[in-house]
Amino acid sequence: MKKILIISMILSVLGCKKALKEDPKGQVVGAQALSTVAGLNAALVGAYKPLSTTWVSGFTTAAVSAVLMGSDDLTTHPASNKADLREFDQYHVSSLNGRMLNIWNGCYKSIQGSNNIINNYKSTTGDVASINQILGEAYYLRALDYYWLIRLWGKIPLITSEVYSPEVLKVATSAPAEVYKLIESDLLNAEKLMQNKKLDAGRASKGAASALLADVYLTEGGWPINDNSKYALAAAKAKEVIDNKAAYGFDLVSDLNTLWQNTRLGTTTAEEVFAIHNCGTCNWFNSNALYGSSAMPGEENGWDDYFTEIKFFNDFPAGPRKDATFHTVIKKSDGTTIPWQNDAVKHPYFEKFRAPVEGSTDGSSGTVQMMRYAHVLLIYAEAQARTGAVNDQAYASVNAIRSRAGLAPLVGLSSTDFVKAVISERAWEFAGEYTRWFDITRLQLLAQVIASRDPSENAVIGTPQYYLPIPAGDLQLNPNLGN
Repeated sequence: MKKILIISMILSVLGCKKALKEDPKGQVVGAQALSTVAGLNAALVGAYKPLSTTWVSGFTTAAVSAVLMGSDDLTTHPASNKADLREFDQYHVSSLNGRMLNIWNGCYKSIQGSNNIINNYKSTTGDVASINQILGEAYYLRALDYYWLIRLWGKIPLITSEVYSPEVLKVATSAPAEVYKLIESDLLNAEKLMQNKKLDAGRASKGAASALLADVYLTEGGWPINDNSKYALAAAKAKEVIDNKAAYGFDLVSDLNTLWQNTRLGTTTAEEVFAIHNCGTCNWFNSNALYGSSAMPGEENGWDDYFTEIKFFNDFPAGPRKDATFHTVIKKSDGTTIPWQNDAVKHPYFEKFRAPVEGSTDGSSGTVQMMRYAHVLLIYAEAQARTGAVNDQAYASVNAIRSRAGLAPLVGLSSTDFVKAVISERAWEFAGEYTRWFDITRLQLLAQVIASRDPSENAVIGTPQYYLPIPAGDLQLNPNLGN
């Protein structure tokens, strides 16, 4: 029973049929290797790892900013060696673009590892609670992976087996509704199986599963599912997390500068619902290459990979959150400083993704926040309002975010105006944090965003659309993916 080594288990991460025939000696595969809790846990580590294999797969390089660059909070250098990044910003993405492979390959390789656990855990003997926790995390990871894939690509292959067979190269894509059905089921299973507490840094918990499920329901309320009944489910699920935040160890960090300094240092905070932790002192496969150099200007020895659009910055409400979010004064190598208007790209940079030590470009130990407790509060506020009832808790949830940002509380709004205010709040609070593009997608805001774009931004040269092309290597192996 032969298995695929990399995501190409299904679709060919390595882009050749030979990769599908590798003999995985020494790998944690199959029922025999998973017969003990230690073996099952080793398989779980293998399911987490593809989300953070630096330069190869996952979310720890500028690839994650690249695939979301159609949003108005992210852009890249207009020239230099950033052509692969600009493709996303200009809505002209080639199926050969290597940046999107980091996400595609990382998610599918993680899915393979999760499938291995889900389909073989019954052969494991040992402590039942430990087995259930590992199984619950595998369900969580598979749901997270498919959630990213379906929102970025629209139609994707839905694979629930870890075993390779020739039929894998004939599988067609599944519609969003079918994928979301599996995502919901996986997260409900994860909730039932995982412990009712926050685990070690970088591990998913029951609270993380509930929070992600609330986000999934919110997304399903919008395009392309457009199921308004999901908003009540999103509000109820987010409220569960809020009501049980003490058990999960979740809360807002009171000060944004403290939050982001700890995040850049890799220090765990109560705000983490689920985060990818990195080890800058281990090796380059375990480091964070998304923070530090990637987010810093060339004048400060950075790489200019990503920064914010001008209109987004100008519209951003003044106050401590804006100060904690953006870097606007550039310090040159000779010690002089210039405002962002005079830097090479004439854009503000992100303060919250800089290196944690002034004068350094090393962000390799930084934590990639996949979901924060602030998300839960704003999910609840929006979803509750969309049910037609803007209650006191909805106001309290959004105003907790606004208070920390130094903004006046919202009061006395209609349901429609309240929802609009929360959407804006999500844009400001999660600037650059892998959220805005998905809001633009589910709310169908792309035409509006492009129309209001500052004329100095990278020119739109493609046809603006919400989904990415299937990677060329996978299409070559399986033409059915183009159907």
